[in-house]
Amino acid sequence: MLPLEGLRVVEFAHMVMGPSCGLVLADLGAEVIKVEPLEGDNTRRLMGAGAGFYPMFNRNKKSLALDLKKPEGKEIALKLIDSADAMTENFRPGALEKMGFGFEELSKRHPRLVYCTMKGFLSGPYENRPALDEVVQMMGGLAYMTGLPDRPLRVGSSVNDIMGGMFAAIGILAALRERETTGKGQLVRSALFENTAFLVAQHMAQLAITGEEPPPMAVKRPAWGVYDIFKTKDGDRLFVGVVTDTQWEVFCREFGAADLAADARLKTNGERVCAREWLLPKLQEILQRHTKAELSRKLEAMGLPFAPIARPRDLIDDPHLNSGGMIETRDPRGASFKVPGLPLELSGKRLALRSQPPALSADARELLASLGYAPASIADLIAGRVVAVT
Repeated sequence: MLPLEGLRVVEFAHMVMGPSCGLVLADLGAEVIKVEPLEGDNTRRLMGAGAGFYPMFNRNKKSLALDLKKPEGKEIALKLIDSADAMTENFRPGALEKMGFGFEELSKRHPRLVYCTMKGFLSGPYENRPALDEVVQMMGGLAYMTGLPDRPLRVGSSVNDIMGGMFAAIGILAALRERETTGKGQLVRSALFENTAFLVAQHMAQLAITGEEPPPMAVKRPAWGVYDIFKTKDGDRLFVGVVTDTQWEVFCREFGAADLAADARLKTNGERVCAREWLLPKLQEILQRHTKAELSRKLEAMGLPFAPIARPRDLIDDPHLNSGGMIETRDPRGASFKVPGLPLELSGKRLALRSQPPALSADARELLASLGYAPASIADLIAGRVVAVT
């Protein structure tokens, strides 16, 4: 029994933000029905940087492809929504309202419906602007904090889309909990720009407290004296962090650096921060006597933070992820590969794959029958191109 078993969610979503919200709910046990156009969600066909969108964010869902411009298609969608606990959408502002699927209209016929809309912006002067992850990273300060002072750089993931979908899922769960008391659904909104602002809020707070403009992370003065990337004997690199005075004592003892341990200029972390310019080259000399594998074993035994500089391809065979955190999935062509599951454990167990990302409208007949359509009516809807089937 999964936590959200028994909940039905109708998803009008594409790209990453909307589907990532549905992924969270589906992995937790909700029945998430992905309503698509007859030709399918565009992410089914994306290549390049978008090739992983559909298989990554659509597992454990059902698919129903409808022509919502036809009265019969709209009727099916409305019946489906009537049967649902929640509905999600992340299309451009006003798109679903024009088709008769806005919150005001749907809540009149289904007062218990939790309606979640995911957009670029929450209420305010920007709310009707279109937005993409990269747009809000630029205008929200995240690209500035990631790049160099004269060259902002987007984060290397659809971080706002994914996190915006997570906040949408949190909002939906909160609204469902409130519905237990009020008996009524409500409108839930999540947005990319506000999500970005939340991510950089720590830097806003730093400015308010210190009066100093935070520089980009690539050139900032770190909070810890030893917190950097070091070259190893075999030409590789390793990130090493020594973030407490106790860790500094351990580091000096285990690496035979008695001179550094005795240096009065390095007794506290604050003093080591001030000494970074001459301290880091000395630490580089010490650490470069070891290979990456030797350093990794030694630092792990010492209990000090460290990390290899990994690429996404390195995670595929990561022993920790493969000890239970990976899910075998398939792309639209049927090729099999592994992706990380939802980063949660419930009662000591990871959330499992229940169904592969669905083929286009793979669940059409089952869903239509559950809504009361007879086999002959379903055949007519398919023949009339109101519903697609695979």
